Amino acid sequence: MTVSNPDRKLVSQLRAHQQSLKACRSCNKMIGPVVTGKPVVSPLLLVGQAPGDKEGAAQRPFAWTAGKTLFSWFGPLGLNEQQFRQRVYLSAVCRCFPGKNPKGGDRVPARAEIEACSHWLRREIVLLRPLLIVPVGKLAIAQFIEVGKLTQVIGQRHRIALGDAGCDLIPLPHPSGASTWHRTEPGKGLLKQALDLIARHPAWKALLEID
Repeated sequence: MTVSNPDRKLVSQLRAHQQSLKACRSCNKMIGPVVTGKPVVSPLLLVGQAPGDKEGAAQRPFAWTAGKTLFSWFGPLGLNEQQFRQRVYLSAVCRCFPGKNPKGGDRVPARAEIEACSHWLRREIVLLRPLLIVPVGKLAIAQFIEVGKLTQVIGQRHRIALGDAGCDLIPLPHPSGASTWHRTEPGKGLLKQALDLIARHPAWKALLEID
């Protein structure tokens, strides 16, 4: 893959950003290590919610069951998991595992924890200036647009303002195995609509053209 000089500079900036991110210890209830994707220049920014308990050891986002489901959605669009990880910048609302909820499942990060981590995501948006943001799960979607029910926002392309520029937003449901939303109607159909919108978007088409 040929990398232009401006892209080399941006990759260097992203690496420096991630080094600072990995040293973050702002939230004492969050469980490290910090998890990041590859520092790749990408027209598409995927934003997850927070890593699970397996991602820290694997040192990559979406490394477990939910990731297998997520990448199975993108495979038919032309990118397998390895290609996706090499071409798409993977971000998240929070970058450390929040721990388990005593009632079951992972703990939802507190508002203060989300706010403490938010400047890392803002910096990535400034550096990448993505054409398309794909937030995965209600928590991630809510960082960009108001969310009542997932049925009201998934299956649509939203236009949002980011600083002095605009950006498209195509939300996806969380691929959790505990959720039936994406496997039953109307969620199943809305997920297909969202993936069709992603496949037709110029940002996705640009990813497919990378050698």
